Amino acid sequence: MPNFIDRRLNPKDKSLGNRQRFLKRAREELKRAIKEQVKSGKIADVDAEHNVSMPARGVSEPTFQPASNSGERKHVLPGNREFAPGDRIPKQGSGGGAGRSGAGTGRSEDEFQFVLSREEVLDLFFEDLELPDMVKLNLKESVAFKRRRAGFSASGSPMNINVGRTMRNSYGRRIALRRPSRRELEAISDEIAKLEAKPDAGTKYQKRIDELREKLERLERRRRRIPYVDPVDIRFNRFEPQPLPNASAVMFCLMDVSASMGEREKDLAKRFFVLLHLFLKRRYERIDIVFIRHTDEAGEVDENTFFYSKQSGGTVVSTALEEMLRVIQERYPAREWNIYAAQASDGENISGDSEVCASLLSDELMRLCQYYAYVEIIDERETEIFGATDNGTSLWRAYRTVDSEWPNFQMTRIARPADIYPVFRKLFGKHSTMQLRK
Repeated sequence: MPNFIDRRLNPKDKSLGNRQRFLKRAREELKRAIKEQVKSGKIADVDAEHNVSMPARGVSEPTFQPASNSGERKHVLPGNREFAPGDRIPKQGSGGGAGRSGAGTGRSEDEFQFVLSREEVLDLFFEDLELPDMVKLNLKESVAFKRRRAGFSASGSPMNINVGRTMRNSYGRRIALRRPSRRELEAISDEIAKLEAKPDAGTKYQKRIDELREKLERLERRRRRIPYVDPVDIRFNRFEPQPLPNASAVMFCLMDVSASMGEREKDLAKRFFVLLHLFLKRRYERIDIVFIRHTDEAGEVDENTFFYSKQSGGTVVSTALEEMLRVIQERYPAREWNIYAAQASDGENISGDSEVCASLLSDELMRLCQYYAYVEIIDERETEIFGATDNGTSLWRAYRTVDSEWPNFQMTRIARPADIYPVFRKLFGKHSTMQLRK
Protein backbone atom coordinates (compact mmCIF):
# COMPACT_ATOMS: atom_id res chain seq x y z
CA MET A 1 0.00 0.00 0.00
CA PRO A 2 1.63 3.31 -1.06
CA ASN A 3 2.29 6.08 1.44
CA PHE A 4 1.99 9.64 0.19
CA ILE A 5 4.02 12.31 1.98
CA ASP A 6 3.30 15.97 1.32
CA ARG A 7 6.63 17.82 1.54
CA ARG A 8 5.34 21.16 0.33
CA LEU A 9 6.30 24.07 2.53
CA ASN A 10 3.59 25.86 4.46
CA PRO A 11 2.87 29.47 3.45
CA LYS A 12 4.29 32.19 5.64
CA ASP A 13 2.68 32.34 9.06
CA LYS A 14 0.33 29.46 8.15
CA SER A 15 0.07 25.89 9.33
CA LEU A 16 -1.34 23.07 7.22
CA GLY A 17 -2.57 21.29 10.31
CA ASN A 18 -4.40 24.40 11.50
CA ARG A 19 -6.05 24.84 8.12
CA GLN A 20 -7.19 21.21 8.10
CA ARG A 21 -8.69 21.58 11.56
CA PHE A 22 -10.45 24.75 10.47
CA LEU A 23 -11.90 23.04 7.41
CA LYS A 24 -13.06 20.16 9.58
CA ARG A 25 -14.81 22.55 11.98
CA ALA A 26 -16.40 24.40 9.09
CA ARG A 27 -17.62 21.17 7.51
CA GLU A 28 -19.16 19.98 10.76
CA GLU A 29 -20.91 23.32 11.14
CA LEU A 30 -22.25 23.09 7.59
CA LYS A 31 -23.56 19.57 8.17
CA ARG A 32 -25.25 20.67 11.37
CA ALA A 33 -26.83 23.67 9.62
CA ILE A 34 -28.07 21.54 6.70
CA LYS A 35 -29.67 19.04 9.09
CA GLU A 36 -31.43 21.84 10.94
CA GLN A 37 -32.68 23.36 7.70
CA VAL A 38 -33.98 19.99 6.53
CA LYS A 39 -35.81 19.51 9.82
CA SER A 40 -37.33 22.98 9.88
CA GLY A 41 -37.56 23.83 6.18
CA LYS A 42 -39.88 22.69 3.44
CA ILE A 43 -39.30 19.53 1.44
CA ALA A 44 -39.54 21.44 -1.84
CA ASP A 45 -36.80 23.87 -0.69
CA VAL A 46 -34.16 21.21 -0.05
CA ASP A 47 -33.32 21.00 -3.75
CA ALA A 48 -31.95 24.54 -3.94
CA GLU A 49 -28.99 26.69 -2.98
CA HIS A 50 -28.53 27.39 0.72
CA ASN A 51 -26.86 30.22 2.59
CA VAL A 52 -25.27 28.87 5.77
CA SER A 53 -24.03 31.39 8.32
CA MET A 54 -20.81 30.56 10.12
CA PRO A 55 -20.17 32.12 13.55
CA ALA A 56 -17.08 34.28 13.67
CA ARG A 57 -15.99 32.65 16.90
CA GLY A 58 -13.57 29.82 16.32
CA VAL A 59 -13.22 30.10 12.55
CA SER A 60 -9.88 31.89 12.44
CA GLU A 61 -6.65 29.93 12.37
CA PRO A 62 -4.73 29.71 15.64
CA THR A 63 -1.71 32.05 15.70
CA PHE A 64 0.95 33.01 18.22
CA GLN A 65 0.82 36.61 19.38
CA PRO A 66 2.77 38.44 22.07
CA ALA A 67 0.72 38.76 25.24
CA SER A 68 -0.30 42.34 25.88
CA ASN A 69 0.07 42.08 29.69
CA SER A 70 3.29 40.05 30.04
CA GLY A 71 6.68 39.47 28.48
CA GLU A 72 9.57 41.77 27.63
CA ARG A 73 9.60 44.44 24.94
CA LYS A 74 12.96 45.48 23.55
CA HIS A 75 11.87 47.20 20.38
CA VAL A 76 10.38 50.57 19.64
CA LEU A 77 7.64 50.85 17.06
CA PRO A 78 8.06 53.34 14.19
CA GLY A 79 6.56 56.75 14.87
CA ASN A 80 7.34 56.69 18.59
CA ARG A 81 8.48 60.06 19.95
CA GLU A 82 8.40 59.48 23.69
CA PHE A 83 10.55 56.43 24.37
CA ALA A 84 13.96 55.15 23.45
CA PRO A 85 15.42 51.65 23.63
CA GLY A 86 16.04 50.69 27.26
CA ASP A 87 13.24 52.81 28.75
CA ARG A 88 10.95 51.04 31.21
CA ILE A 89 7.21 51.45 30.67
CA PRO A 90 4.29 50.14 32.74
CA LYS A 91 2.57 46.97 31.56
CA GLN A 92 -0.92 47.22 30.15
CA GLY A 93 -3.61 45.51 32.20
CA SER A 94 -6.10 43.00 30.82
CA GLY A 95 -9.26 44.83 31.88
CA GLY A 96 -11.40 46.97 29.64
CA GLY A 97 -10.52 45.13 26.43
CA ALA A 98 -12.72 45.15 23.39
CA GLY A 99 -15.41 42.51 23.38
CA ARG A 100 -17.75 41.00 20.84
CA SER A 101 -20.85 40.95 22.98
CA GLY A 102 -20.58 44.29 24.75
CA ALA A 103 -23.49 46.64 24.23
CA GLY A 104 -22.39 49.97 22.83
CA THR A 105 -18.64 49.51 23.36
CA GLY A 106 -15.84 47.64 21.69
CA ARG A 107 -15.62 46.17 18.23
CA SER A 108 -17.35 43.13 16.79
CA GLU A 109 -16.96 40.90 13.78
CA ASP A 110 -19.76 40.01 11.42
CA GLU A 111 -20.56 36.41 10.67
CA PHE A 112 -19.77 35.22 7.17
CA GLN A 113 -21.79 32.87 5.00
CA PHE A 114 -21.15 29.86 2.83
CA VAL A 115 -23.29 29.76 -0.31
CA LEU A 116 -23.79 26.08 -1.07
CA SER A 117 -24.85 24.91 -4.49
CA ARG A 118 -27.46 22.21 -4.97
CA GLU A 119 -24.82 19.48 -5.46
CA GLU A 120 -22.96 20.55 -2.31
CA VAL A 121 -26.19 20.48 -0.31
CA LEU A 122 -26.99 16.99 -1.60
CA ASP A 123 -23.49 15.75 -0.77
CA LEU A 124 -23.74 17.01 2.81
CA PHE A 125 -27.28 15.72 3.18
CA PHE A 126 -26.43 12.24 1.87
CA GLU A 127 -23.20 11.92 3.83
CA ASP A 128 -24.68 10.64 7.09
CA LEU A 129 -27.26 8.55 5.24
CA GLU A 130 -24.42 6.37 3.94
CA LEU A 131 -25.76 6.39 0.40
CA PRO A 132 -23.33 5.00 -2.18
CA ASP A 133 -22.00 7.09 -5.04
CA MET A 134 -24.37 5.28 -7.39
CA VAL A 135 -27.35 6.78 -5.64
CA LYS A 136 -25.77 10.24 -5.56
CA LEU A 137 -25.19 10.12 -9.29
CA ASN A 138 -28.71 8.97 -9.93
CA LEU A 139 -30.07 11.89 -7.95
CA LYS A 140 -27.90 14.31 -9.88
CA GLU A 141 -28.39 12.86 -13.31
CA SER A 142 -29.45 15.24 -16.05
CA VAL A 143 -32.79 15.28 -17.82
CA ALA A 144 -33.19 12.73 -20.61
CA PHE A 145 -32.60 13.95 -24.16
CA LYS A 146 -33.27 12.65 -27.63
CA ARG A 147 -31.36 13.43 -30.82
CA ARG A 148 -33.11 15.87 -33.18
CA ARG A 149 -32.13 16.90 -36.70
CA ALA A 150 -30.72 20.43 -36.71
CA GLY A 151 -29.50 21.19 -40.23
CA PHE A 152 -26.09 20.32 -41.66
CA SER A 153 -22.45 20.70 -40.66
CA ALA A 154 -19.14 20.58 -42.53
CA SER A 155 -17.73 17.92 -40.21
CA GLY A 156 -19.06 14.77 -38.66
CA SER A 157 -19.12 11.02 -38.82
CA PRO A 158 -19.02 9.31 -42.24
CA MET A 159 -22.23 7.48 -41.38
CA ASN A 160 -24.02 10.86 -41.14
CA ILE A 161 -23.09 12.10 -44.64
CA ASN A 162 -26.05 13.67 -46.39
CA VAL A 163 -25.67 12.52 -49.99
CA GLY A 164 -28.31 14.85 -51.42
CA ARG A 165 -26.86 18.02 -49.90
CA THR A 166 -23.30 16.92 -50.78
CA MET A 167 -24.16 16.34 -54.44
CA ARG A 168 -26.03 19.65 -54.62
CA ASN A 169 -22.93 21.49 -53.37
CA SER A 170 -20.76 19.54 -55.80
CA TYR A 171 -22.99 20.43 -58.74
CA GLY A 172 -23.00 24.11 -57.86
CA ARG A 173 -19.22 24.19 -57.50
CA ARG A 174 -18.71 22.42 -60.86
CA ILE A 175 -20.98 24.90 -62.59
CA ALA A 176 -19.24 27.87 -61.00
CA LEU A 177 -15.77 26.60 -61.96
CA ARG A 178 -16.95 25.51 -65.44
CA ARG A 179 -15.81 21.94 -65.09
CA PRO A 180 -16.13 20.20 -68.47
CA SER A 181 -18.87 17.64 -68.53
CA ARG A 182 -18.49 14.13 -69.87
CA ARG A 183 -21.06 14.88 -72.56
CA GLU A 184 -18.94 17.77 -73.84
CA LEU A 185 -15.81 15.61 -74.00
CA GLU A 186 -17.68 12.82 -75.76
CA ALA A 187 -19.04 15.28 -78.33
CA ILE A 188 -15.50 16.44 -79.22
CA SER A 189 -14.24 12.85 -79.38
CA ASP A 190 -17.11 11.88 -81.70
CA GLU A 191 -16.39 14.86 -83.96
CA ILE A 192 -12.71 13.87 -84.16
CA ALA A 193 -13.66 10.29 -85.02
CA LYS A 194 -16.01 11.44 -87.80
CA LEU A 195 -13.35 13.69 -89.36
CA GLU A 196 -10.72 10.94 -89.25
CA ALA A 197 -13.14 8.51 -90.89
CA LYS A 198 -13.46 10.63 -94.05
CA PRO A 199 -11.29 9.65 -97.07
CA ASP A 200 -9.48 12.99 -97.36
CA ALA A 201 -9.10 13.56 -93.60
CA GLY A 202 -5.32 13.71 -93.79
CA THR A 203 -5.22 16.79 -96.01
CA LYS A 204 -8.49 18.68 -95.79
CA TYR A 205 -9.43 18.24 -92.12
CA GLN A 206 -6.03 17.80 -90.44
CA LYS A 207 -5.94 21.34 -89.03
CA ARG A 208 -9.43 20.98 -87.58
CA ILE A 209 -8.56 17.63 -86.08
CA ASP A 210 -5.46 19.08 -84.42
CA GLU A 211 -7.50 21.94 -82.95
CA LEU A 212 -10.09 19.55 -81.59
CA ARG A 213 -7.44 17.29 -80.03
CA GLU A 214 -5.77 20.27 -78.38
CA LYS A 215 -9.11 21.44 -77.04
CA LEU A 216 -9.94 17.93 -75.81
CA GLU A 217 -6.61 17.65 -74.00
CA ARG A 218 -7.11 21.08 -72.41
CA LEU A 219 -10.61 20.17 -71.23
CA GLU A 220 -9.43 16.84 -69.81
CA ARG A 221 -6.69 18.59 -67.84
CA ARG A 222 -9.27 21.06 -66.52
CA ARG A 223 -11.61 18.20 -65.65
CA ARG A 224 -8.85 16.45 -63.66
CA ARG A 225 -8.00 19.63 -61.74
CA ILE A 226 -11.65 20.17 -60.73
CA PRO A 227 -12.79 16.99 -58.97
CA TYR A 228 -16.33 15.74 -59.21
CA VAL A 229 -16.75 15.73 -55.42
CA ASP A 230 -14.42 17.88 -53.33
CA PRO A 231 -14.09 17.70 -49.52
CA VAL A 232 -15.51 21.22 -49.39
CA ASP A 233 -18.78 19.87 -50.83
CA ILE A 234 -19.41 17.24 -48.17
CA ARG A 235 -22.16 17.95 -45.67
CA PHE A 236 -23.12 15.90 -42.64
CA ASN A 237 -26.45 15.62 -40.91
CA ARG A 238 -26.29 17.62 -37.69
CA PHE A 239 -28.09 16.52 -34.54
CA GLU A 240 -28.63 18.35 -31.29
CA PRO A 241 -30.02 17.05 -27.99
CA GLN A 242 -33.62 17.94 -27.31
CA PRO A 243 -35.10 17.51 -23.82
CA LEU A 244 -37.73 14.83 -23.70
CA PRO A 245 -41.07 16.22 -22.61
CA ASN A 246 -42.03 14.53 -19.39
CA ALA A 247 -45.38 14.21 -17.80
CA SER A 248 -46.51 15.55 -14.47
CA ALA A 249 -46.13 13.65 -11.23
CA VAL A 250 -47.74 13.78 -7.82
CA MET A 251 -46.21 12.44 -4.63
CA PHE A 252 -48.47 11.43 -1.75
CA CYS A 253 -46.88 11.56 1.68
CA LEU A 254 -48.88 9.55 4.21
CA MET A 255 -47.77 9.59 7.84
CA ASP A 256 -49.12 8.21 11.08
CA VAL A 257 -49.12 11.00 13.67
CA SER A 258 -50.74 9.09 16.50
CA ALA A 259 -49.40 9.20 20.03
CA SER A 260 -46.77 6.52 19.31
CA MET A 261 -45.02 8.63 16.64
CA GLY A 262 -42.48 10.88 18.37
CA GLU A 263 -40.05 13.48 17.08
CA ARG A 264 -37.44 10.83 16.18
CA GLU A 265 -39.94 8.94 14.06
CA LYS A 266 -41.13 12.11 12.34
CA ASP A 267 -37.55 13.18 11.62
CA LEU A 268 -36.76 9.82 9.97
CA ALA A 269 -39.99 10.03 7.98
CA LYS A 270 -39.14 13.51 6.73
CA ARG A 271 -35.70 12.39 5.62
CA PHE A 272 -37.31 9.64 3.59
CA PHE A 273 -39.85 12.02 2.05
CA VAL A 274 -37.10 14.51 1.20
CA LEU A 275 -35.10 11.89 -0.69
CA LEU A 276 -38.17 10.68 -2.56
CA HIS A 277 -39.00 14.25 -3.54
CA LEU A 278 -35.44 14.87 -4.82
CA PHE A 279 -35.58 11.66 -6.82
CA LEU A 280 -38.85 12.54 -8.51
CA LYS A 281 -37.99 16.19 -9.09
CA ARG A 282 -35.06 15.16 -11.29
CA ARG A 283 -37.43 13.30 -13.61
CA TYR A 284 -40.46 15.55 -13.79
CA GLU A 285 -40.68 19.23 -14.56
CA ARG A 286 -43.84 19.52 -12.54
CA ILE A 287 -44.42 17.61 -9.34
CA ASP A 288 -47.11 18.17 -6.75
CA ILE A 289 -46.86 17.04 -3.13
CA VAL A 290 -49.94 16.00 -1.20
CA PHE A 291 -49.55 15.61 2.58
CA ILE A 292 -51.97 13.31 4.35
CA ARG A 293 -51.71 12.74 8.10
CA HIS A 294 -53.87 10.41 10.13
CA THR A 295 -54.68 9.26 13.60
CA ASP A 296 -58.08 7.59 13.75
CA GLU A 297 -59.10 10.20 11.14
CA ALA A 298 -57.22 11.34 8.06
CA GLY A 299 -57.06 14.63 6.22
CA GLU A 300 -55.01 16.55 3.66
CA VAL A 301 -52.86 19.23 5.33
CA ASP A 302 -49.97 21.54 4.54
CA GLU A 303 -46.36 20.59 5.22
CA ASN A 304 -46.02 22.53 8.46
CA THR A 305 -49.10 20.86 9.94
CA PHE A 306 -47.98 17.51 8.56
CA PHE A 307 -44.73 17.45 10.53
CA TYR A 308 -45.20 19.80 13.45
CA SER A 309 -48.82 19.65 14.55
CA LYS A 310 -49.26 18.38 18.11
CA GLN A 311 -52.48 16.51 17.36
CA SER A 312 -52.46 12.84 18.35
CA GLY A 313 -54.89 10.07 19.08
CA GLY A 314 -55.72 6.52 18.08
CA THR A 315 -54.65 4.83 14.86
CA VAL A 316 -56.78 3.78 11.86
CA VAL A 317 -54.44 3.53 8.87
CA SER A 318 -57.14 2.80 6.29
CA THR A 319 -58.47 6.34 6.65
CA ALA A 320 -55.25 7.68 5.05
CA LEU A 321 -55.57 5.32 2.08
CA GLU A 322 -59.20 6.30 1.60
CA GLU A 323 -58.25 9.98 1.69
CA MET A 324 -55.52 9.37 -0.89
CA LEU A 325 -57.99 7.59 -3.17
CA ARG A 326 -60.44 10.47 -2.83
CA VAL A 327 -57.81 13.07 -3.76
CA ILE A 328 -56.73 11.03 -6.80
CA GLN A 329 -60.28 10.78 -8.06
CA GLU A 330 -60.89 14.51 -7.60
CA ARG A 331 -57.62 16.08 -8.80
CA TYR A 332 -55.14 13.57 -10.22
CA PRO A 333 -56.60 11.25 -12.88
CA ALA A 334 -54.27 8.33 -13.42
CA ARG A 335 -54.29 8.74 -17.21
CA GLU A 336 -52.69 12.19 -16.87
CA TRP A 337 -50.49 11.93 -13.77
CA ASN A 338 -47.69 9.68 -12.61
CA ILE A 339 -48.68 8.85 -9.06
CA TYR A 340 -46.16 8.01 -6.35
CA ALA A 341 -46.82 7.39 -2.70
CA ALA A 342 -44.75 6.97 0.45
CA GLN A 343 -46.23 5.89 3.74
CA ALA A 344 -44.47 6.13 7.10
CA SER A 345 -45.81 4.50 10.22
CA ASP A 346 -44.72 2.65 13.33
CA GLY A 347 -47.00 -0.23 12.33
CA GLU A 348 -49.48 0.16 15.15
CA ASN A 349 -53.07 -0.16 13.94
CA ILE A 350 -56.52 -0.92 15.26
CA SER A 351 -57.55 -4.56 15.21
CA GLY A 352 -58.87 -5.70 11.82
CA ASP A 353 -57.94 -2.53 9.96
CA SER A 354 -54.66 -3.85 8.54
CA GLU A 355 -56.54 -6.30 6.32
CA VAL A 356 -58.70 -3.41 5.09
CA CYS A 357 -55.51 -1.50 4.16
CA ALA A 358 -54.14 -4.44 2.20
CA SER A 359 -57.43 -4.80 0.37
CA LEU A 360 -57.52 -1.10 -0.57
CA LEU A 361 -54.02 -1.29 -1.93
CA SER A 362 -54.44 -4.50 -3.91
CA ASP A 363 -57.88 -3.73 -5.34
CA GLU A 364 -57.59 -0.02 -6.14
CA LEU A 365 -54.52 2.03 -5.28
CA MET A 366 -51.77 -0.15 -6.73
CA ARG A 367 -53.49 -0.09 -10.11
CA LEU A 368 -53.14 3.70 -10.10
CA CYS A 369 -49.64 4.12 -8.62
CA GLN A 370 -46.35 4.03 -10.41
CA TYR A 371 -44.63 3.24 -7.14
CA TYR A 372 -45.67 2.81 -3.51
CA ALA A 373 -43.14 2.66 -0.67
CA TYR A 374 -44.02 1.72 2.89
CA VAL A 375 -41.53 2.60 5.62
CA GLU A 376 -42.07 1.18 9.07
CA ILE A 377 -40.14 3.07 11.72
CA ILE A 378 -39.07 0.89 14.61
CA ASP A 379 -37.03 1.40 17.76
CA GLU A 380 -33.30 0.79 17.47
CA ARG A 381 -33.57 -1.92 20.10
CA GLU A 382 -35.98 -3.81 17.83
CA THR A 383 -33.56 -3.90 14.90
CA GLU A 384 -32.05 -7.24 15.86
CA ILE A 385 -35.49 -8.76 16.47
CA PHE A 386 -37.33 -7.66 13.33
CA GLY A 387 -34.45 -6.81 11.00
CA ALA A 388 -34.38 -10.13 9.16
CA THR A 389 -37.85 -11.58 9.70
CA ASP A 390 -41.36 -11.12 8.37
CA ASN A 391 -42.79 -11.15 11.85
CA GLY A 392 -43.88 -7.86 13.28
CA THR A 393 -46.91 -5.68 13.50
CA SER A 394 -50.25 -6.57 11.96
CA LEU A 395 -49.82 -3.84 9.35
CA TRP A 396 -46.45 -5.23 8.30
CA ARG A 397 -47.84 -8.74 7.91
CA ALA A 398 -50.80 -7.47 5.89
CA TYR A 399 -48.57 -5.44 3.59
CA ARG A 400 -46.42 -8.49 2.91
CA THR A 401 -49.30 -9.91 0.87
CA VAL A 402 -49.37 -6.73 -1.21
CA ASP A 403 -45.59 -6.86 -1.64
CA SER A 404 -45.74 -10.38 -3.04
CA GLU A 405 -48.46 -9.45 -5.52
CA TRP A 406 -47.34 -6.06 -6.85
CA PRO A 407 -43.72 -5.49 -8.04
CA ASN A 408 -44.13 -1.70 -7.79
CA PHE A 409 -44.73 -1.97 -4.04
CA GLN A 410 -41.71 -1.89 -1.72
CA MET A 411 -41.50 -1.99 2.04
CA THR A 412 -38.72 -1.73 4.58
CA ARG A 413 -38.01 -1.04 8.23
CA ILE A 414 -35.77 1.76 9.41
CA ALA A 415 -34.49 2.58 12.87
CA ARG A 416 -31.78 5.16 12.09
CA PRO A 417 -30.87 7.45 9.17
CA ALA A 418 -28.48 4.93 7.65
CA ASP A 419 -31.31 2.41 7.34
CA ILE A 420 -33.08 4.54 4.73
CA TYR A 421 -30.66 3.27 2.07
CA PRO A 422 -32.23 -0.20 1.42
CA VAL A 423 -35.52 1.18 0.14
CA PHE A 424 -33.70 3.65 -2.09
CA ARG A 425 -31.50 0.93 -3.46
CA LYS A 426 -34.70 -0.73 -4.60
CA LEU A 427 -36.22 2.53 -5.75
CA PHE A 428 -33.27 3.68 -7.85
CA GLY A 429 -32.54 0.27 -9.30
CA LYS A 430 -33.36 -0.41 -12.94
CA HIS A 431 -36.35 -2.68 -12.44
CA SER A 432 -36.68 -4.56 -15.69
CA THR A 433 -39.66 -6.45 -14.38
CA MET A 434 -41.50 -3.48 -12.91
CA GLN A 435 -45.00 -3.33 -14.23
CA LEU A 436 -45.93 0.29 -14.57
CA ARG A 437 -49.45 1.49 -14.96
CA LYS A 438 -51.03 0.36 -18.23
